[in-house]
Amino acid sequence: MNILHSKIIGEGTPLVILHGFLGMSDNWKTLGNQYAANGFQVHLVDQRNHGRSFHSDDFSYDIMAEDVLTYCKHHNLDRICLIGHSMGGKTAMFFAIKHPQLISRLLIADIAPKYYPVHHNIILNGLNAIDFDTIKSRKEVDLILSRYIPIIGVRQFLLKNLYWEEKEKLNFRFNLKVLTKTIDNIGVALPENTIFNGEALFLKGSKSDYITDEDNALIKLRFPNSNTETIENAGHWLHAENPASFYEKSIRFFK
Repeated sequence: MNILHSKIIGEGTPLVILHGFLGMSDNWKTLGNQYAANGFQVHLVDQRNHGRSFHSDDFSYDIMAEDVLTYCKHHNLDRICLIGHSMGGKTAMFFAIKHPQLISRLLIADIAPKYYPVHHNIILNGLNAIDFDTIKSRKEVDLILSRYIPIIGVRQFLLKNLYWEEKEKLNFRFNLKVLTKTIDNIGVALPENTIFNGEALFLKGSKSDYITDEDNALIKLRFPNSNTETIENAGHWLHAENPASFYEKSIRFFK
C-alpha cells in the first residue's frame, strides 16, 4: 500500500494541507509552522506524482481523494481540518463529498468546483524542453524555462522541484511524463449533484481569476455552509503572496 509522503509538525488538532499542481508540501512550510505554533498537528502532504510521494500512471481526483483517505487511516486521523490549494483544493473537495464525516472544517484556496480548461500547456512545454542528459545546472534549467515562462516567481516555484537524482544528474521531483499525459484530468468539475454540508471557507486572490463572482452561486449550491473571502494584493498563489492575511483568515475560521 502506498502512503503519501508528509512532514508532520506540532501537536493538537490534525490539519492536513494539500499543495497545488507541480507544487509540493515544502511550499507550505512557513504557514505550517505558524499553525503548529497555534495548537495544530500539521500534516504537510505531497500528493501522488509530486514531491517525495510515489509516482503512478493513475492520476485523477477520485484516486487522489482515496490517497488522502488511506493517509488518514494510516495516521489514525478521524476528524481533520483540511486545506487545499488549486489542484489540492479540488482533491479536498472530492474528499469532502466522499468522506464528509472525516472533516471538521474545509478551506479551499483559489479554486471553484467548476470545470477549468487546460491552461498549463506553456509551462509543460517548457518543462518538457529540458534534457537532463545535457543540462547540468539550475541556471541552465532556468534559462530554458525563461523562454517559455517570463514570470520569475513561477520559474522559482518550479525550480524548487529540482534535485540531484544521482551524481551529476538533475531531475524534477514531480512525474512530468504522467502529469503531461493526464493534464486533462486537472480541470475536471466536481461531479453533478454532489454536496458537502460541513463548514467551508473559500479564499480567493484579489488579482486571480480562478474564482469569479459568477462562481459564487455554484460554490453555495455545492457547499451551502460556506463563505467566500478575498485575500487582497494576491494572485493565484495567495498563501505565498499575502501569507499574513491568509493566516489570519484561516486561523479565525479553524478556531
